[in-house]
Amino acid sequence: MANAGQRGGARAENNRVLGAGAAEKSGLCLMLDLAERRPPPRADVTLVFHARGECGFDASELRVVMAKDAELRGADFALVLKPTDNKLQLGSGGSTHATLAFAGRTAHSGLPGAGVNAIHKFARVLSQLAAFEPVPDVVDGLTWYETMSATSAQGGRAGSVVPDQLEVNVHHTFGPSTDSHTSQERLMALVDRVGAVRFEELSEPAPPNRSHALIAALEQSGVQGVEARQTWTEVASFTALQIPAANFGPGAERTMHAQNEVTELPELERAQTILDRWFASMK
Repeated sequence: MANAGQRGGARAENNRVLGAGAAEKSGLCLMLDLAERRPPPRADVTLVFHARGECGFDASELRVVMAKDAELRGADFALVLKPTDNKLQLGSGGSTHATLAFAGRTAHSGLPGAGVNAIHKFARVLSQLAAFEPVPDVVDGLTWYETMSATSAQGGRAGSVVPDQLEVNVHHTFGPSTDSHTSQERLMALVDRVGAVRFEELSEPAPPNRSHALIAALEQSGVQGVEARQTWTEVASFTALQIPAANFGPGAERTMHAQNEVTELPELERAQTILDRWFASMK
């Protein structure tokens, strides 16, 4: 399934797979490989396939699967096969999407002082967003960064009309030390009575759980490093159910949602080897 912003068709070039979903869906290749090869059963493994994994907890179909499958809710551990460049990425960043709404009054834009410009009301907020520097959040030796970005805007009527409305989506991401309630407070403070805030999506973060035995074993199975998962993933959904979880996969993380996502074929093979070692280490 293609992701937003992608137009490239799937293809193999120079030992790489490129195109829509080539990084995001590389974990599916590992899951299908596990189903076909059936490695020595050192664990009772359940493969979970679902849609809308990039949309936060409320919109992800994993929520529906969890609600219907009591066995899944009782799992001992979950490995979320996200693009990580074969690094072990622990925890999950939190995510809040909010619509900032600014109201004005229409008038002819050529008449000085006529009307109230809703887009100009946003100017002070925009300057704060543009100046926002990532704030580090260190948990269990891993560093997350708080970010705040305007990602879309809609407003205005015509070229000679003062706009009476503007809506801007702002995406706030944050580490495990912050929660959704605090995120909402920060976004409301950002607007500070100049406009209104409507919260569209609230996804809680998850801590790294670095000392868990299966996470430690995966770290020793040849992963390319250990780091914080900056963006929200289903790890947070499992953590909310008290199920330890981690992120891992061969896709190139920096190409997620790009027009041409990338997975290097040698990295796909390396991920297969890492998982085999991990399963072999289980007792």
